[in-house]
Amino acid sequence: QVQLVESGGGLVQAGGSLRLSCAASGRTFSSFAMGWFRPAPGQEREFVAAISWNGGRTAYADSVKGRFTISRDNSKNTVYLLMSSLKPGDTAVYYCASRVTTVVPITDSGYNYWGQGTQVTVSS
Repeated sequence: QVQLVESGGGLVQAGGSLRLSCAASGRTFSSFAMGWFRPAPGQEREFVAAISWNGGRTAYADSVKGRFTISRDNSKNTVYLLMSSLKPGDTAVYYCASRVTTVVPITDSGYNYWGQGTQVTVSS
Protein backbone atom coordinates (compact mmCIF):
# COMPACT_ATOMS: atom_id res chain seq x y z
CA GLN A 1 0.00 0.00 0.00
CA VAL A 2 1.17 3.50 -0.85
CA GLN A 3 0.05 6.68 0.86
CA LEU A 4 0.33 10.03 -0.90
CA VAL A 5 -0.25 13.34 0.87
CA GLU A 6 -0.33 16.60 -1.04
CA SER A 7 0.31 20.02 0.47
CA GLY A 8 1.15 23.56 -0.57
CA GLY A 9 -2.12 24.62 -2.16
CA GLY A 10 -3.73 27.94 -1.44
CA LEU A 11 -4.99 31.23 -2.82
CA VAL A 12 -2.71 33.23 -5.09
CA GLN A 13 -3.14 36.16 -7.46
CA ALA A 14 -2.80 35.71 -11.18
CA GLY A 15 0.86 35.85 -12.17
CA GLY A 16 1.97 34.45 -8.84
CA SER A 17 3.60 31.17 -7.91
CA LEU A 18 2.95 28.18 -5.67
CA ARG A 19 4.91 25.03 -4.95
CA LEU A 20 2.97 21.86 -4.32
CA SER A 21 4.49 18.90 -2.51
CA CYS A 22 3.48 15.26 -2.44
CA ALA A 23 4.97 13.07 0.26
CA ALA A 24 4.89 9.33 -0.28
CA SER A 25 5.14 6.45 2.14
CA GLY A 26 4.60 2.74 2.16
CA ARG A 27 6.98 1.52 -0.55
CA THR A 28 10.31 2.43 -2.06
CA PHE A 29 9.69 5.90 -3.45
CA SER A 30 12.59 5.73 -5.85
CA SER A 31 10.80 3.04 -7.86
CA PHE A 32 7.75 5.23 -8.54
CA ALA A 33 6.92 7.31 -11.52
CA MET A 34 4.97 10.31 -10.19
CA GLY A 35 2.35 12.48 -11.82
CA TRP A 36 0.18 15.50 -11.13
CA PHE A 37 -3.40 15.78 -12.36
CA ARG A 38 -6.35 18.14 -12.00
CA PRO A 39 -10.03 17.87 -12.94
CA ALA A 40 -11.10 19.36 -16.26
CA PRO A 41 -14.41 19.68 -18.13
CA GLY A 42 -15.27 16.35 -19.70
CA GLN A 43 -12.47 14.55 -17.88
CA GLU A 44 -12.23 13.15 -14.43
CA ARG A 45 -8.56 14.06 -14.26
CA GLU A 46 -6.47 16.05 -16.71
CA PHE A 47 -2.76 15.34 -16.96
CA VAL A 48 -0.54 18.18 -15.75
CA ALA A 49 3.01 16.84 -15.35
CA ALA A 50 4.92 13.64 -14.67
CA ILE A 51 8.43 12.54 -13.77
CA SER A 52 10.28 9.25 -14.04
CA TRP A 53 11.52 7.25 -11.09
CA ASN A 54 14.97 8.84 -11.16
CA GLY A 55 13.96 12.30 -12.34
CA GLY A 56 15.67 11.83 -15.67
CA ARG A 57 12.53 12.25 -17.76
CA THR A 58 9.65 14.66 -17.40
CA ALA A 59 6.47 15.36 -19.32
CA TYR A 60 4.09 18.32 -19.29
CA ALA A 61 0.68 19.19 -20.64
CA ASP A 62 0.86 21.86 -23.33
CA SER A 63 -1.27 24.14 -21.14
CA VAL A 64 1.41 24.30 -18.43
CA LYS A 65 4.62 23.85 -20.40
CA GLY A 66 7.05 26.64 -19.63
CA ARG A 67 5.14 27.65 -16.49
CA PHE A 68 5.18 24.53 -14.30
CA THR A 69 8.20 22.46 -13.24
CA ILE A 70 8.02 18.99 -11.74
CA SER A 71 10.90 17.67 -9.65
CA ARG A 72 11.56 15.04 -7.00
CA ASP A 73 13.80 14.39 -4.03
CA ASN A 74 14.07 10.66 -3.48
CA SER A 75 15.91 11.20 -0.19
CA LYS A 76 12.77 12.93 1.12
CA ASN A 77 10.22 10.69 -0.64
CA THR A 78 8.69 13.82 -2.11
CA VAL A 79 7.70 15.13 -5.52
CA TYR A 80 7.17 18.82 -6.18
CA LEU A 81 5.24 20.91 -8.66
CA LEU A 82 6.45 24.50 -8.95
CA MET A 83 3.71 26.52 -10.59
CA SER A 84 4.59 29.97 -11.94
CA SER A 85 2.76 32.60 -13.97
CA LEU A 86 -0.47 31.18 -12.61
CA LYS A 87 -3.74 31.93 -14.38
CA PRO A 88 -7.32 31.77 -13.12
CA GLY A 89 -7.78 28.76 -15.41
CA ASP A 90 -5.27 26.86 -13.27
CA THR A 91 -7.74 26.90 -10.38
CA ALA A 92 -8.43 23.28 -9.42
CA VAL A 93 -7.78 20.55 -6.92
CA TYR A 94 -4.37 19.08 -7.77
CA TYR A 95 -3.78 15.38 -7.20
CA CYS A 96 -0.53 13.49 -7.20
CA ALA A 97 -0.34 9.91 -8.33
CA SER A 98 2.22 7.13 -8.37
CA ARG A 99 3.00 3.83 -10.02
CA VAL A 100 5.94 1.47 -9.93
CA THR A 101 7.09 1.71 -13.55
CA THR A 102 10.07 2.72 -15.68
CA VAL A 103 7.92 4.73 -18.10
CA VAL A 104 6.36 8.16 -17.56
CA PRO A 105 2.57 7.75 -17.77
CA ILE A 106 0.61 10.79 -18.98
CA THR A 107 -2.89 9.41 -18.48
CA ASP A 108 -4.69 8.78 -15.21
CA SER A 109 -5.09 5.10 -16.09
CA GLY A 110 -1.30 4.83 -15.91
CA TYR A 111 -1.32 5.31 -12.14
CA ASN A 112 -2.69 3.17 -9.37
CA TYR A 113 -2.18 5.24 -6.23
CA TRP A 114 -3.67 8.66 -5.63
CA GLY A 115 -3.58 11.35 -2.98
CA GLN A 116 -6.54 13.28 -1.63
CA GLY A 117 -5.67 16.48 -3.45
CA THR A 118 -4.81 20.06 -2.55
CA GLN A 119 -6.83 23.09 -3.63
CA VAL A 120 -5.23 25.79 -5.74
CA THR A 121 -7.20 28.96 -6.34
CA VAL A 122 -5.91 31.70 -8.63
CA SER A 123 -7.69 35.04 -8.42
CA SER A 124 -7.78 37.54 -11.27
